[in-house]
Amino acid sequence: MNYIIVDLEATCWEERGDKRNEIIEIGAVCVNDNLEVLGEYCQFVKPKNHPVLSEFCTKLTSITQSQVDCADEAPKVIASFIDWINSFDGDYILCSWGHYDRVQFKNDCELHSIDWSWTHRHISLKHQYGKIKGLRRPPGMKRALKSEKIELEGTHHRGIDDAKNILKIFKKYFQQWDFNDLFKPK
Repeated sequence: MNYIIVDLEATCWEERGDKRNEIIEIGAVCVNDNLEVLGEYCQFVKPKNHPVLSEFCTKLTSITQSQVDCADEAPKVIASFIDWINSFDGDYILCSWGHYDRVQFKNDCELHSIDWSWTHRHISLKHQYGKIKGLRRPPGMKRALKSEKIELEGTHHRGIDDAKNILKIFKKYFQQWDFNDLFKPK
């Protein structure tokens, strides 16, 4: 089995209103059952509906307008990401810190009329971590790292850096994750 530790960054606004978030970065690390890193993936995505990033978004993520302007749109990047996942022989499970990333993939796939069934093999590490630790409310990634005395490396709210930080928690609790607790589409 391969485990795709993934983190997305998306368009965002201080006052969101009725604006719909779109992926602007996919960051991921693939590890196998031996917890060996098989590869990394990091691509920016040019948003379709709101191509100009808000000042809030740039400040939060450190992703610049020029980075998304030079990027491909979601259909091409998502296809590239799926190809990257499939380049590692064997089945995979998407693992993210919460359900947000899977939902955002679904939303962007629907926006661009792309099949999103490839996201069904997904688990929320955040929610399982909360259960493992006996917490009523699971913490954000940054707080979980702090409670584990694991240093946050890189830039928080950058997809690839957050994926690498989530990987540290993933490895620590590898024997305790419930990989049968997969997302079940309705």
